[in-house]
Amino acid sequence: MVDIEGFILLGGASSRMGTDKARLDLGGKPFVKRIADALFHVSSSVSVVGARDSTNDWHLPNVSDVYAKWGALGGLHAALSACKSEWAAVVACDLPFVSGELFVRLASLRDGFDSVVPIQDNGYLQPLCALYRKTSCVEAAKSLIESGERRPRRLLEHIKARLVTASELSTLNGAQLFFVNINTVEDYEQAKKAVISDG
Repeated sequence: MVDIEGFILLGGASSRMGTDKARLDLGGKPFVKRIADALFHVSSSVSVVGARDSTNDWHLPNVSDVYAKWGALGGLHAALSACKSEWAAVVACDLPFVSGELFVRLASLRDGFDSVVPIQDNGYLQPLCALYRKTSCVEAAKSLIESGERRPRRLLEHIKARLVTASELSTLNGAQLFFVNINTVEDYEQAKKAVISDG
């Protein structure tokens, strides 16, 4: 899909994990490589956002933050600012179970909307595993940041968002793991067990 570019947000210091989450191995691949492979199902271009030059050994282009140390909304804004296509598919690096099927499904729901955002079973929005229309979203994100906002979810209040329910994704393979967020060593150990049990 030539109108979509993929972006992986590398995030903060991984203080709870104690090491760089993006480089963690799962099923023989680092998190970033797993996510990039999924994004390549809908895009021919995948970049990482916020990599230090010394750590970007994935052979993916690096996008620098426009607003340094502004958290997830800053990373999302950086992705949108760098995007040369109509749409950006943006994913946090600690969601290693996303799949190509997931992004194909999200992309199929874009018409008439500015973003496509999944909702977890518990009702929690996933704005860091979503699609955004650049023209509608980049200025809205900039305005929020300049007002002091740091939460990506606030962006959805200012654009026309297609919220995708868990039931709409439940038929996809691995759907129960899509939004498993890996923040701690315990999370990582559980994730490795999930890969073993699935594979």
